[in-house]
Amino acid sequence: MDKKNVLVTGGAGFLGSFLCESLLKEGNHVICIDNFSTGHVRNIESLLRNPDFQFLKLDITEPINLESFPELEPFKVKFLGVQEIYHLALPTAVKGFDEFRMQALLTNSLGTKNVLDLAAKYKSRAVLSSSATVYGERQPGHTDGVEETEFGTLDHLNPRACFNEGKRFAETMFATYADIYKLDLKIARIFRTYGPRMPLFHGHQIPDFVLNALEGKEITIMGDDKSITSLSYVTDIADGLIRLMRAPAGIGPVNLGSDEAITIGEVAAAIMKITEKQVEIAYEAQPPYMMNLGLPSLAKAREKLGWIPLVRLEDGLKKTVDYIRANKLLLTSGEGEV
Repeated sequence: MDKKNVLVTGGAGFLGSFLCESLLKEGNHVICIDNFSTGHVRNIESLLRNPDFQFLKLDITEPINLESFPELEPFKVKFLGVQEIYHLALPTAVKGFDEFRMQALLTNSLGTKNVLDLAAKYKSRAVLSSSATVYGERQPGHTDGVEETEFGTLDHLNPRACFNEGKRFAETMFATYADIYKLDLKIARIFRTYGPRMPLFHGHQIPDFVLNALEGKEITIMGDDKSITSLSYVTDIADGLIRLMRAPAGIGPVNLGSDEAITIGEVAAAIMKITEKQVEIAYEAQPPYMMNLGLPSLAKAREKLGWIPLVRLEDGLKKTVDYIRANKLLLTSGEGEV
């Protein structure tokens, strides 16, 4: 076998599409699964002509039989199996999240089970794209980075719990399957990530900031002028996921993100500088289920993976602005809201 078969769930999404690109550059066969709930065919359009890439429009909450798809015959899945699985599938949105609540619940549970059943069948290595939200809210006075050994407190009954508590359950499933089936399964806890291909109109603040600045409209920040975040560029996170997959088994959860704090107001100011547009900034109360996340400790990622985020914020924001500026008409059409 000269090429590995690698499966990426949620591969037409924001992060997933960049991950698929990186895996193809490494010389793998890449099987991308997505149902376009918050991903888009536009994100993988340039990959569809690559003979080493195959897209399957599937909902992972339904059982998955890869060997039933004739388009995968060139990858010889029936005989060679799947060597690696990256489980990124999960609908994400801030605005209009109610539309995705049931899907998020089932993806974190049934969908994760179906993915892990594939891993057990093929003895695949797998990485779960988990979230910093499993740590809960940033605690007052906690100025150091959150370490992977810490446990957060979550309200498991709030409207967003299908995502946050669901990620905890998905982590539990990964740990249980690894123990029972003796599989090499790993967990990435990803902090806030940005870059081109983030969906517009879903409440992800950076792409909406960029679009409003380009159009000379007011920028609305959910929070106040002291609201702090940290931001990692999407290609850095894709690199971290690949490094985690290649790391020795039994590594435990690993944080991937930026440990540099920045206020949302500073992000908005940086976007205005790049776009050369000065617009008004307004502040709105955060939705009740929107978390103020802590900063990650990256000690484990540095030591075990040799990983640090490399893309400077100003460079990543410029790439994001350039993408939205170049694709503004398409992104703001009816199709762009899919």
